[in-house]
Amino acid sequence: MSLKDSIESVKNDFLTEFASINDSTSSELIRQKYLGRNGLVTNLFKELGRASNDDRPVFGQLLNQLKNELSEKINSVQSEDKIDSDNELFDIALPGKLYASGSTHILEQTFNDIKKIFSDIGFSISYGPEIDDEYHNFTALNVPEHHPARDMQDTFFVDKDIVLRTHTSNVQIHLMEEKDPPLRFIVPGRVYRNESISYKSYCLFHQVEGLFVDKNVSFAQLKGCLEYFVKKMFGSDRKMRWRPSYFPFTEPSAEVDIWDEQRNQWMEILGCGMVDPEVFNSVNYDPKIWRGYAFGMGVERIAMLKYGIEAVSYTHLTLPTICSV
Repeated sequence: MSLKDSIESVKNDFLTEFASINDSTSSELIRQKYLGRNGLVTNLFKELGRASNDDRPVFGQLLNQLKNELSEKINSVQSEDKIDSDNELFDIALPGKLYASGSTHILEQTFNDIKKIFSDIGFSISYGPEIDDEYHNFTALNVPEHHPARDMQDTFFVDKDIVLRTHTSNVQIHLMEEKDPPLRFIVPGRVYRNESISYKSYCLFHQVEGLFVDKNVSFAQLKGCLEYFVKKMFGSDRKMRWRPSYFPFTEPSAEVDIWDEQRNQWMEILGCGMVDPEVFNSVNYDPKIWRGYAFGMGVERIAMLKYGIEAVSYTHLTLPTICSV
């Protein structure tokens, strides 16, 4: 059989087999049979060397045409099969893929809730230093030198007169030094106390300080503000109570408790009171003209009670950096 006849025979055999294939797997087997390293077309190219010089160009052209034709037909089947496969995988009626996603840390979520509630009633948000001097953390807030809070057993001292702030109340002094009244601010942030760790206390925790200074501010306004907060944060049916208390920087002072159904007991959530005139004197506000109220709440305690968390320390797992320094 001449080379030309062999080319025609291989072509006819291919067309016969090609007519019966229906997927890319079958087409790949035919590709190997005809165009692979030891395929029928490949072997015909090897026989081309035995053709005469006159016939070699003609047979070479025929072989190239055969190779290209076979390749195109095989590729067309594999392309169509791929399109069909893609269409089968993509069903627009199916639900989308579910990807694992994170969520807001419970403390940051509680912070956001608190900030939203007070922002809605006109409070601005401010931040201040976590490392501060004794004057802003204690003295200007009418905390006497002999007060237990100024002892190293209760406060973390960075230097002789520099402390890790024990409350966010230091920021109210900075604000009143920098701004003229009236003022209405809340101050979220981290605070530090050398306390024994228990289910309801921790050495590092978060507070939100509130300060309102204006003319004719009354305790009744303070009471209305904080009762509004409790209802918004915990629901209108949550039981709460007021207790008289003492803080060096407020007079009169009070604490607010809410009922904890989980532990069947009252739990303190904040302290508050009317700003002491001595605090106004420290920042050159005339206490005969200006009055104000202040409050401070522990964010961990509120998160515990709102979300049923067993212990304060649980809220510090994977604790994020929530507030600016």
